[in-house]
Amino acid sequence: MPSRGAGPAAASGERPPAPAGPPRPRWSSLFRLAGERLGDPVVARWLVEEAAGAPLAEVFSEPAPTRAEAALWSMVERRLGGEPVQYVLGHWAFRSLDLLVDRRVLIPRPETEVVVEVALGELDLLGPRAHGAVVVDLGTGSGAIALSIAFERPKVSVWATDISLDALAVASANLAGLGARAAGRARLAHGDWWGALPASLEGQVSLAVSNPPYVALGEISSLDLEVAGWEPMEALVAGPSGFEALEAVLSGAARWLASGSALVAELAPHQAQLAASRAEEVGLVDVSVRQDLAGRDRVLVARRP
Repeated sequence: MPSRGAGPAAASGERPPAPAGPPRPRWSSLFRLAGERLGDPVVARWLVEEAAGAPLAEVFSEPAPTRAEAALWSMVERRLGGEPVQYVLGHWAFRSLDLLVDRRVLIPRPETEVVVEVALGELDLLGPRAHGAVVVDLGTGSGAIALSIAFERPKVSVWATDISLDALAVASANLAGLGARAAGRARLAHGDWWGALPASLEGQVSLAVSNPPYVALGEISSLDLEVAGWEPMEALVAGPSGFEALEAVLSGAARWLASGSALVAELAPHQAQLAASRAEEVGLVDVSVRQDLAGRDRVLVARRP
C-alpha cells in the first residue's frame, strides 16, 4: 500500500514532473539591458541579432534560449573590453559581401570601398579587353578588394597575394563563401607583393589594386586604441617612413602591368604628393589622386604607357 499522501505517480513508480524553472527572458528585455550596458543601442541590436541568429523584429517577443543569452553576454563583455565590434561579431559587410573578419586581418573600411569603386571604373575603361582581364590584389588581407572585384565583374580573373599565412587563411574562408562561379575565378598566392605572382603574369596584369600598410612607426601612438590594440600591426605599419610598402608596389608596377593597364592603390592623405611623384619616376603616366567619402586624398591611380 502506498504511504499516506503519495500520489498516483508514486504509486505507479513514475517520477513526478520536474518543477518548472523561472521563465526565460525575452529578447526585447535582453536588447534593453545590453543597450544600457553598452550605452549604444545600435551595437546592442547587432549583438542581439548575432546571438539570436535573426533580426530583432522577428524574435522581439520570444524567450531567449539559455545558450544564446550566454553568447550575447559574452559578446557584450568583449565589446566592453574594447574589442572592435567587427571582431566581436566575427564578420562585417563590405560592399555586396559579408566577410569573415578577426584579429588576423584588418577591418574592412569605407575608404577601401572607394578603392574598389575606382578599380571597377578602371576595368570598365578597358571595354572589350575586360573580358578575361587579369586583376591582382597585392596584400589582400581578408580578401575584401579581390573578392568584391571577382563578385562584381564576372568576366575577370583575380589573383590575391599576401605575405601573411594567417591573412590568407581568412581570405580562403571568404573565398569559399563567395559561391562557386565567382570563387572559380580567384586564386590566392603567398608571398611578398609582386613576388607572390607566377612569372607568367609578368607584363600581363590588366589591373593591379592594393591597400598596403601606410602608417609610419612614429605614428603608432596617434592611432585609435581600438586600431592599435587589436588590428594586426604588420598590416598597418609599413616601416619608419610609412611609405615602404607603397614603394614596393610602385616599383614593380611597370614590370608587371600590361601596356595601358592601371595601378590603383590606397594611401594616407599626406602621402599623395610623394606617391604621385614616385609613380611618374618609375615610368607610370596619367597619374592622379582620388578622394574618399570625407574629401581626403586616398586613392592613387597611375597607368603603364
